[in-house]
Amino acid sequence: MSAMRVPVFVSVPSALSPDQQATLALFEQLLADSGLEPRTLGRSDYSLHFPLKDVYAIARHCSGGLVLGFEQLRVTKGVRKRGTDFESPVALELGVPTPWNQLEAGILFGLGLPMLVFREEGVEGGIFDPGAADAFVQPMPAPGTDRAALHSLFQQWSSRVHERYYRDDRGV
Repeated sequence: MSAMRVPVFVSVPSALSPDQQATLALFEQLLADSGLEPRTLGRSDYSLHFPLKDVYAIARHCSGGLVLGFEQLRVTKGVRKRGTDFESPVALELGVPTPWNQLEAGILFGLGLPMLVFREEGVEGGIFDPGAADAFVQPMPAPGTDRAALHSLFQQWSSRVHERYYRDDRGV
């Protein structure tokens, strides 16, 4: 009989490159090692009605959130804040995550869940800005990254997730 794992919402795109998939596998192993069960719309759970309502319903039953800002769009030419006093060209290549990362992170924040946020290089804005929420924004680990520091970070977050789970379970 396997031990019960604590559910956490994982915000991750459904389409990933092979390198991104390898990084996701690393996170899945870290979650398992920490006694956590990933719950994701489109992976572990599927939409029955309206995806945003389903994200909220899944997240309500979770005790933490992991936001993985994998690049889904590469912008090589563009204009930021077009037509304003702050207009500027996109100087370097810009990585854009799935917009669902922003929506799901907002729901997780609104529910007061402990969050851990990672972003690939070049991904910025919203939840991926430093200090945007009560979560440190971490660089996305590359395949083959030293797991010791990552494991330590996961343990700190996991302890907050477990605390939330057991506090809520007892009705405290």
